[in-house]
Amino acid sequence: MALFDSLKRDMDRLTLPGWRPMTRWLRRRLPTGLYTRSLLIVILPMLLLQGVVASVFMERHWRMVTERLSESTVRDIAGIIEVIQAYPQDSNYDAVSRIASDTLNLTIAIEENGQLPPPRSRPFFAILDDILAEQITRQIKMPFWIDTVGDSRLVEIRIKFDTRVLRVFVRRGSTYASNTHIFLVWMIGAAVVLVIISILFLRGQIRPILTLASAAESFGKGQKTDGFSPRGAEEIRRAGLAFIQMRERIERQMEQRTAMLAGISHDLRTILTRFKLQLALAGNKPELAGMGQDVDDMQSMLEGYLAFAKGEAEEDFGELRLSELLEKLCLEFTLHGKTMTYEIDGEDEIAVRPNAFTRLVANLVSNSERYAKSLHVDARHSAKWLTLTLDDDGPGIPAGSREDVFKPFYRLDEARNLNSSGTGLGLAIARDIARAHGGNVTLADSPRGGLRAVVRVPA
Repeated sequence: MALFDSLKRDMDRLTLPGWRPMTRWLRRRLPTGLYTRSLLIVILPMLLLQGVVASVFMERHWRMVTERLSESTVRDIAGIIEVIQAYPQDSNYDAVSRIASDTLNLTIAIEENGQLPPPRSRPFFAILDDILAEQITRQIKMPFWIDTVGDSRLVEIRIKFDTRVLRVFVRRGSTYASNTHIFLVWMIGAAVVLVIISILFLRGQIRPILTLASAAESFGKGQKTDGFSPRGAEEIRRAGLAFIQMRERIERQMEQRTAMLAGISHDLRTILTRFKLQLALAGNKPELAGMGQDVDDMQSMLEGYLAFAKGEAEEDFGELRLSELLEKLCLEFTLHGKTMTYEIDGEDEIAVRPNAFTRLVANLVSNSERYAKSLHVDARHSAKWLTLTLDDDGPGIPAGSREDVFKPFYRLDEARNLNSSGTGLGLAIARDIARAHGGNVTLADSPRGGLRAVVRVPA
């Protein structure tokens, strides 16, 4: 894997204008997955080694065997020519033809006053032509013409001596190494078997890594990962055990926090109940009106804090219809004499924690309801992400305070003034829920002049 990363870094250093299109083209086509990189690391050296071995061996083997076969064939032809020249009394050449056919496995014919045809075009792979021509030139030293082109099993050789032309038909296998394909078949077959074994082995090694990544991603989204168990190589098992220990520590901390907050809730609610009872017994005195309002505010803040800290982590994922959620919020928005519109692009059903996600969107909508007159929600549901964009026409939030408003109990004294109905936890709860789903909530300027809130969670 480091080989590919190093190659990418080297390409990044190439700053010449002529190299930039090539580097961009290579960068887009270099594999990024661990499985593909591992396969290439195993397969490429094997193919390169086999290619080099095959080219060197085949070239030497082919040439050596072809040279020996061609040398033997040309020696037989030279012997036939010597017999014809030494024994001219055989006018029909029957004896020479019989000896060539029975003993040398050659078919010959002699043309009186014959001429050689014009030279033929040589094939691209002309190893046989080169070696035959070299042997005839070295051993016979007479004008010749050869035909090795085509799929015929015979090779034709014509030799001109005196006024005659000797035509010789010899089997191609007697002049050429024609069984080399067996080596290629074995080499390719062995390579295919090794590649299949490598693929099966690497799949078994990569699968535990993918399972660990999937478990970590699911845990990051707040989903249950109880079925995960470490598998694979020792290093992968160690990483899996570290993930399980981390998950257990986080879950213990969440359980301890929830248990502690439950105890605090019980104690504080008991005290608040006593305050309410004492205020009720004291009667409707004007000097106690402020104290009653303080008690109500404390109860509201306590419930908001508990909802924020608890995070509704115990809720399982389920199906939720965006249209039903937005329509319900739209009706509530209209009851306050304000305008809310929405638009959905993509699938209507989403896989989220229904109650938590409803609370997320409701917090953002209620925030706009307090400070804006109109709100538009644009929902886009793609294959990987769900994006909700909320644009209002309110006073907005200064850019320097857009991260601070997500802090618990942080309340603005400027653009969006302190409101008696708020606890300073709405946006903190919204971001906490979004991050529990594996997404986030961000703020920006709205084209409508107010605040834009963008919710982006995995689909």
